[in-house]
Amino acid sequence: MEKKNFITLVMSVIGGLLFSLGMCMCLLPEWGVFSQGVVVAAIGAIELLVTWIVYRKMSGKQPIKVNAKIVGKVIYGIFSALVLGVGMSMIMVMENMMIPGIIVGIVGIVLLLCLIPMCLGLKDSSK
Repeated sequence: MEKKNFITLVMSVIGGLLFSLGMCMCLLPEWGVFSQGVVVAAIGAIELLVTWIVYRKMSGKQPIKVNAKIVGKVIYGIFSALVLGVGMSMIMVMENMMIPGIIVGIVGIVLLLCLIPMCLGLKDSSK
């Protein structure tokens, strides 16, 4: 295993664990640690962003050039993830919101799936 892949693996696991623990802290009212959960999830998200930057740096890739197209994709991705999160929250936290939560969650998944062709494009494989 290459050094860059091992470092990325370790950093991703740490960031993913922090982010998921923070989300659990936010979504489980029995724990009573919503505010702390927001902080832990934010630290996890920042760790994942740093992991991505470190991996690009270690791979010798150029930094991403920020333009309107990139900003639009990022905003769309954040919005899509929030829609999925709202659906999950409706299911887990709110009472009698199971069916609407599932519908909102499916819409969020479809929105996130639409992000793939937005970022990678569609290619014709018949050529």
